[in-house]
Amino acid sequence: MYKYSDFDEAFVRQRNAQFRAQVERRIDGSLTEDEFKPLRLMNGLYLQLHAYMLRVAVPYGTLNPDQMRQLAMIAERWDKGYGHFTTRQNIQFNWPKLTDVPDMLDALGDVQMHAIQTSGNTIRNVTADHFAGAAADEIEDPRPTAELIRQWSTDHPEFQFLPRKFKIGVAGSPHDRAVTKAHDIGLRIVRGGSGQTGYEVLVGGGLGRTPMVGQVIRPFLKKTDLLPYLEAIISTYNLMGRRDNKFKARIKITVFENGIEKFRDAVEERFKVTRQEFSGVDQEVLRDIEAQFAAPAFRNAPDDAYLAARNSDPVFRSWTDTNLTEHRAPGYAIVTVSLKAHGATPGDATADQMRLLADLAETYGHGELRISHEQNVVLPHVHKSDLPAIHAALKAEGLATANIGLVSDIIACPGMDYCALATARSIPVAQEIATHFKAIGLEEEIGQLKIKISGCINACGHHHVGHIGILGLDRAGVENYQITLGGDHTENLTLGERAGPGFAYDEIVPAIERLLRAYLDLRKGTTETFLDAYRRLGAEPFKAALYPAEAERDAA
Repeated sequence: MYKYSDFDEAFVRQRNAQFRAQVERRIDGSLTEDEFKPLRLMNGLYLQLHAYMLRVAVPYGTLNPDQMRQLAMIAERWDKGYGHFTTRQNIQFNWPKLTDVPDMLDALGDVQMHAIQTSGNTIRNVTADHFAGAAADEIEDPRPTAELIRQWSTDHPEFQFLPRKFKIGVAGSPHDRAVTKAHDIGLRIVRGGSGQTGYEVLVGGGLGRTPMVGQVIRPFLKKTDLLPYLEAIISTYNLMGRRDNKFKARIKITVFENGIEKFRDAVEERFKVTRQEFSGVDQEVLRDIEAQFAAPAFRNAPDDAYLAARNSDPVFRSWTDTNLTEHRAPGYAIVTVSLKAHGATPGDATADQMRLLADLAETYGHGELRISHEQNVVLPHVHKSDLPAIHAALKAEGLATANIGLVSDIIACPGMDYCALATARSIPVAQEIATHFKAIGLEEEIGQLKIKISGCINACGHHHVGHIGILGLDRAGVENYQITLGGDHTENLTLGERAGPGFAYDEIVPAIERLLRAYLDLRKGTTETFLDAYRRLGAEPFKAALYPAEAERDAA
């Protein structure tokens, strides 16, 4: 994985020192809150509902054990003993004191981490496939591309005050696990006609109050043209994007209002200039970066212990059935560690849990960890012979929940428990759904299902692309939860359709149960997923389950 250069080290230290001085000026009253706000946002510091929140970048979701241990230390020393992993592969600390934030940033700098550009109207933390470098279906590891973009975009002088925040996601496999079509710019690594790799470039995706699916602006872009083409897209948006209304300022609105053809023409014209401005140094940098992402030395060993444990221990077998993914190397597996124990807050990890994950990565995982956009932690390189020991260690720390991809593996934003923008609670709804379906014994029978919950229209919980999406809103001071159906976050990204009127807080879990019991009755065999059944049958039978009184009235 990437290690900081001398320039990186100096840049982060200088930036931290600058922010320390700004914090001191805010505390002594030299800066008002209005003056301080843009400065703190440039360094990942928000003022939330109850306290400050520091959002730390985990570039393209990759961590090493020392970094994870440092996050654990920060959680214990300056927060409340836990951190919250987000859908953008970041970690958030929800309770820091302003006076402690400079020390937290210095501690991050000690392990080559920072909080720069995790907020503000700039290019945010670049995300990537959480199985990068390990997935069996991978064309090419997307992390070198993401690191190149991180270096280019950090403190880019032209793009620090864009019309609105800007998000880039990179996928390296045909199966898109990076939700690229919901990004301002999505990059998918593809093979050209002669076998060389390049990028399919998507533009104008995004969720929030106006969800849109990204459109292809270039079906194949040569790797050598990546940064000049990104420069052309973002500089075009910087000029064309609206600044009169923040709700219409994202690039998706710019593309929609102008049309993809007009926007593409403007980008291609700008690209003629930017292409000449890059001297090739970016490719030299990329080659250096790629060398740091060489695959680890995989070992060849028997997996008899793994097979024996599967045959003798049903709990272990259940965990391996749900939480393992095929690895590119023979004898290895990708392990997804669930941060969604039934009744837990989705995405939260305690300091002790973080330390355990660091130890497991160091002992068994070639020193690598990943944070997924689904708010779980991944050990990307684990030999199958080590899986029984890993499972036992996870079980002791409450991290062995066998539910990846099931009904309780819910994405949820912090909602009104933390966020100043939220209009409804998300965490309690996720907790109640998870515990309810475990209690009635339907979780395994329901099978693969993506439930995503947002506590406001900003859609940080990605509800638009959930097989079942839940959006919490305020209706005359009362929480109201809308349900969307049929969303899909993959390479076939589809926005869910609103099912009908919303439900009160105490009605939402019974409504989801009616919906899923109807699915079990309607599905074809035991292998048809909820999403496949919805696509086959359409919305009407599922709406009838959600709104039985209306269905009876219509039938009469």
